[in-house]
Amino acid sequence: MKRNGKGGETTYRILIVEDDPGIAGAIVRQAALWELEARCVQDFRAVLEEFQAYAPHLVVMDISLPFFNGYHWCTEIRRTSRVPILFLSSASDNMNIVMAMNLGADDFIAKPFDANVLMAKLQALLRRAYDFSQTAPVLECRGAVLDTGSQTLTFDGQAVTLTKNEYRVLLTLMENRGKVVSRERLMERLWETDSFVDDNTLTVNVNRLRKKLDTAGLSDFISTKFGVGYLIS
Repeated sequence: MKRNGKGGETTYRILIVEDDPGIAGAIVRQAALWELEARCVQDFRAVLEEFQAYAPHLVVMDISLPFFNGYHWCTEIRRTSRVPILFLSSASDNMNIVMAMNLGADDFIAKPFDANVLMAKLQALLRRAYDFSQTAPVLECRGAVLDTGSQTLTFDGQAVTLTKNEYRVLLTLMENRGKVVSRERLMERLWETDSFVDDNTLTVNVNRLRKKLDTAGLSDFISTKFGVGYLIS
């Protein structure tokens, strides 16, 4: 399953957080048949790091995992990303399903499962999250790619982790590339996240975002027009 983005077709990436190699491998093989790219987590102590490096469009998550369970990793991912998460578990009683959904999961499928049913659910989640009436959910500038579906930024093959506010700031600036965006407009966008933002908070968020961009190799990505606002040119 592919989508059309700026610059051509992009294959959806699936991160599989499953410690049973037989099940994980079967999902990878089945995903390939549906033109999905899939990768299995290798280090279950570093699931979040692998998530950030791979920047997937969807996560398949087991509940019972080594070191930390799937609920823990779902919570960690939800701190910075709204990427769809589908739980896959033999612990399929109502309590676990409700808990998964309350922690931010988008769907739940019980083991044992039919591979075609799983793929159908994955496709439904991907369509829901990324198919936007012929509007590609990807913004690009100077090699930086902002995926508005998974709310992730990638540059030179590396993912840059953004907080919810940093993402909103960068999204607004990239949507208005070449135009100065006032500080008032940026604060309005941040208020849409239900968090109160004052002038000082905006400055802190922009400065943190700049440091992350500089570290990633995107120096001087955001310019300041003193007394007016910010822009990406």
